[in-house]
Amino acid sequence: MSDWNTKIIEEFRANQGRVGGSFQGAPMLLLTTTGRRTGERRTNPMMYLADGDRLLVFASKGGAPTNPDWYHNLVTNPEVTVEVGTESYQAHATALHGDERDRLYAEQSSRYPGFAEYQRNTSRVIPVVALVRD
Repeated sequence: MSDWNTKIIEEFRANQGRVGGSFQGAPMLLLTTTGRRTGERRTNPMMYLADGDRLLVFASKGGAPTNPDWYHNLVTNPEVTVEVGTESYQAHATALHGDERDRLYAEQSSRYPGFAEYQRNTSRVIPVVALVRD
């Protein structure tokens, strides 16, 4: 795990789910997936969008040409752990497609324009993943 992610995770856990810097005030969660090759648990901080009783995360990887490893991990094993604020729970991850994906990605992009830029910077369709509590 990168030092950058490690610092954000530590700050998140030490401050009841809040972080500063460029993420100050943004809705953040920690997503723990199981490595598809190693079987090791891996935690990644990310922004989310609440959508009813589910949380949505975006496999943007900053607009890189490939999806992030965490996305490949949850496609292989959709049972994940979500940490929001001081709460931690098991959830099932499902990639969204078509109009639903497009509508929700557009909503995230309108709230946080960096997501629109990420999509412009890549030829892939950035996945939107719904996290539903077990």
